[in-house]
Amino acid sequence: MKKIIISILAIVAILTIVAPVYAQTANGYNQPYYFNSMMGFGCGYGAGWLGMIFMILFWILVIVVIVSFVGWLVRQAKSDITHDNGDSKAIDILKERYAKGEIDKKEFEEKKKELI
Repeated sequence: MKKIIISILAIVAILTIVAPVYAQTANGYNQPYYFNSMMGFGCGYGAGWLGMIFMILFWILVIVVIVSFVGWLVRQAKSDITHDNGDSKAIDILKERYAKGEIDKKEFEEKKKELI
C-alpha cells in the first residue's frame, strides 16, 4: 500500500511540474487565435485535457487518503480492543499463584477484586 501511495504522489508531483509547461505551450504566441478560445484546444486557460486529468487524479488521491485514514482508525480501534492490557496478565499470574498454592482463596479473592 505504501508503494502505491508513493507512486501516486510521484506521478502527481511530476504532472504538477509538467502542467505549467503544457499550459504555456498551449497558449503560445505561434498558435492561431482559435487555440486560445474557450471552444478551442486551450479551453480558455490552456489546461485543456490535462486540467481535467489533474482534477480526476486529485479527487482519487483525496478518496485514497480518506479511505486509508478510516482503515487506519479501524485497525487502531481493533488493536485497542484486542490488545492485552496489564490487568488480564496480572489476573493470569494471580490464578497461577493460586493454583500453585502460594496464596489461599481469601487472598486470591481480595487481590482479584483489587485488580478488577
